[in-house]
Amino acid sequence: MTGRRVLRVAAIGVGHLGRHHARILGSLEGAALVGVVDAKPDRAREIAASCGTRAFERAADLLDQVDAVSIAVPTEAHLQVAMPFLERGIPVLVEKPLARDVAEADRMIDAAARSGTILAVGHTERHNPAVALAATHLAGPRFVEVHRLGTFPERSLDIDVVFDLMIHDLDIVLSLVSSEVAAVEAVGVPVLTGRVDIANARLRFQNGCIANITASRISRERVRKIRFFQPEAYLSIDYAAQEVEMYRLVRGDGRPAIEGGRLEVQHEEPLRRELSDFVHAVRRGRPPLVSGADGRRAIVLAQQIVDRMSQGN
Repeated sequence: MTGRRVLRVAAIGVGHLGRHHARILGSLEGAALVGVVDAKPDRAREIAASCGTRAFERAADLLDQVDAVSIAVPTEAHLQVAMPFLERGIPVLVEKPLARDVAEADRMIDAAARSGTILAVGHTERHNPAVALAATHLAGPRFVEVHRLGTFPERSLDIDVVFDLMIHDLDIVLSLVSSEVAAVEAVGVPVLTGRVDIANARLRFQNGCIANITASRISRERVRKIRFFQPEAYLSIDYAAQEVEMYRLVRGDGRPAIEGGRLEVQHEEPLRRELSDFVHAVRRGRPPLVSGADGRRAIVLAQQIVDRMSQGN
């Protein structure tokens, strides 16, 4: 769909994250929130009332009512919920991870291709203003260090910490390191659940870059930071604070010096940027920032990490 007509959108799944999808979609220019759906009818009605829209009982009831949908249901239901819309040619934004595995991701990508519609993936950190700014200063990083630590959640326990949290950083690293992954080492431990709750992965890229990524959902404090080391420069991102620090080696006539400090970031809610990008992509007929192919690539790497952990490496 292209043109200036207001885009009729709906939010499917309005729980912990989905309620914010509804809130933002209801306020975006060029979009009209025509409905919400949730497995809990009372919650759907509550969110619909707060957003001035209508609660639907089933996602299927929206097929003839919308021009695009965002989906923020549990990962295990992504395929089932998304496919009817994709097969109808209705653009879909699916929250990360795109699917439970590569096979499901491929089915969704193929459905979107056959109907000629947009499939976007909600890797929200890609829309973080700090990440966008930092990307303009990266030039061949050689080492990447990532820590994503969270407190024990009441959600997302249907997947392990790699698909729940680490996948954010896998997508970021894949998008910023211009090389293919050559080798993976990983370890993971199930501490409080039957799934892996803390994991570390060491990725070696074909260009020689190394990325060391740690993710935990059982920490006492929240940490979301990524650091890049490249020739004669160091760059650090605090995702949550939306802060970027950069230091460079400056060579002159005399002794080399280190200069730098905090860069100015224009703060904005990453989820708002994500949903705005999706709406604009649909209205203008352009690809979204994070495509189904990008979502699939992150899943492929996440699965490699999980496989290595199961092998005890």
